[in-house]
Amino acid sequence: MEKTAIDDVDIETNPMDVHSIRRPVSKALGFTDFAMNYFELESGESFSGGYHTHHDQEEVFYVQSGTATFDTEEGEVTVAEDEVIRFAPGEFQQGYNDGDDPVVGFAFGAPGAQHDWDQIESMIFCQDCEEEVGHGLELTDEGAFRMTCTACDNAFTIG
Repeated sequence: MEKTAIDDVDIETNPMDVHSIRRPVSKALGFTDFAMNYFELESGESFSGGYHTHHDQEEVFYVQSGTATFDTEEGEVTVAEDEVIRFAPGEFQQGYNDGDDPVVGFAFGAPGAQHDWDQIESMIFCQDCEEEVGHGLELTDEGAFRMTCTACDNAFTIG
């Protein structure tokens, strides 16, 4: 058995500085079969670095307080306090706080306590293709993200 308080879990933020408080509970307790991250999002902050999908993991977000907004393939969806939203593997999404009040919530992912970086695809603008297309993602040894266009193989680093 393992036990911890959320406030005792060290804060680890995204290399793209998209949120100020993310506490990887699954890492702190040694989870092996699913991921659990606690978030506090101020106005303008997001759960992740952009519109993306996990090809190897489904994601579930629970909003404990506040209202989060998610850009999805079906349009914009708001998730209010005590509501939950699920994304299947391969579904694109981006969750963020576009209100004035803080959003407190959890992100869960399964299977596995961590996703494989090579199974994440982000939709971003490619300067070579001159359109928004899928980009593969890898975490560099320096802790930055290396993005590679799936259409033309143009690559660049963020963070």
